[in-house]
Amino acid sequence: MQKGTSTALGLLLGFALDRAFGDPRRWHPVAGFGTAVAALESVTYADRRAAGLAHEAVAVGAVVGLGSAARRGGMIAVAVATWTVLGGHSLADAGRAMADRLAAGDLDGARALLPALCGRDPDVLDADGLTRAALESIAENTSDAAVAPVFWGAVAGVPGLLGYRAINTLDAMVGYRNERYHRFGWAAARTDDVVNLLPARLTGLLTAALAPLVGGRPAAALRAWRSDAAGHPSPNAGLVEASMAGALGVRLGGRTQYPHGTEMRPLLGDGSAPTVEDLRRAVRLSEAVQFTATVLAAAFAAAKPFESGFWKGLLLTRPAR
Repeated sequence: MQKGTSTALGLLLGFALDRAFGDPRRWHPVAGFGTAVAALESVTYADRRAAGLAHEAVAVGAVVGLGSAARRGGMIAVAVATWTVLGGHSLADAGRAMADRLAAGDLDGARALLPALCGRDPDVLDADGLTRAALESIAENTSDAAVAPVFWGAVAGVPGLLGYRAINTLDAMVGYRNERYHRFGWAAARTDDVVNLLPARLTGLLTAALAPLVGGRPAAALRAWRSDAAGHPSPNAGLVEASMAGALGVRLGGRTQYPHGTEMRPLLGDGSAPTVEDLRRAVRLSEAVQFTATVLAAAFAAAKPFESGFWKGLLLTRPAR
């Protein structure tokens, strides 16, 4: 079996495993990685960017090395790695559970569930705030937890899958602007921004293209992206949240409260505040985007233009004089 075909089939099988079983309930490798890098931080931490860069290089380098060694496992290795790093099933389940609790008026239950979706302070949020927080998390994590992993899997196989998840996990652990991590976490945050640039834009385009599946309009999603995304502090989260807001015809952003303080985020979209039904629509749209992105990633991996000489030929092509 050719390498590209093996990678493509592995991505599809790994996606199917995530759809069928979700995250492993015990001994999750990502959780193990988090424990390991927390221990590493006790050795590498210093309030300097250089220390954070070293921390990032050691942690990500070790994971990429492990992925390189696992490549010989072929399709099965790709499938297991894909299942390990994808979080789309759990994301959709958490979104539906949040919608169910909000619809039932169970605010305590909804607040208890929110940390599974994002890092905001649930105790200060009412029903509208919980709905908005959950929907924004669905939008952002559609890219981070589903589209970006298969994108990098298509580009670089097992090392791409595991390396991306390591980068994203490190950003979630130390990529903050608080007193402890403002300098140490700089490398983690910037690296995560870079590796998500293309996946986030793919997510935005797919969100717009698939908006009619949930009663939305592609033009509205693209308009919100163009007009509102640039004001967001993240070069990636802003565009996927804006695209989702436009696709659903709702308004996101505004006052956002975290345990470390309050941030004023730009308004995204020009509709009304999202409802529980909008949250359910967001979950359905997210699942459609996840599926489509995986099929496209598999097709790209099977074609492997960078291995067939496509890119080399493109770079060597000169216009006729």
